[in-house]
Amino acid sequence: MTTAATAPGSRALPHPGCEEIRLEGVLHALSDPMRLQVVRELAATGDELSCSHFVLPVTKSTTTHHFRVLRESGVIRQVYRGTAKMNGLRRDDLDDLFPGLLDSVLTAAVRQADRLGGAAVG
Repeated sequence: MTTAATAPGSRALPHPGCEEIRLEGVLHALSDPMRLQVVRELAATGDELSCSHFVLPVTKSTTTHHFRVLRESGVIRQVYRGTAKMNGLRRDDLDDLFPGLLDSVLTAAVRQADRLGGAAVG
């Protein structure tokens, strides 16, 4: 059953419940360099960030697509706060469902960036 994140007076966005989050969906979401960069930034801050915070070398519509894939896979939660769409990593849910997965992926991403000369994306 899909749940919606709601705040008083805000628009609701559909999110998968924990029982709907699947490993293959999470891995697919994390397999794209742009989406992985978003997850890395969210993990580094440990807080919500607005969509406008992220500067990705793609069009606005492609950026929107990447956020939708992350939300629909259960990797992030998005809520409207005023006019801003805020993004937060669903770390607790992911850690409960797939212990160690997120930390392993993030560690591997850092190692890859180091190996490639600091290239965080692409």
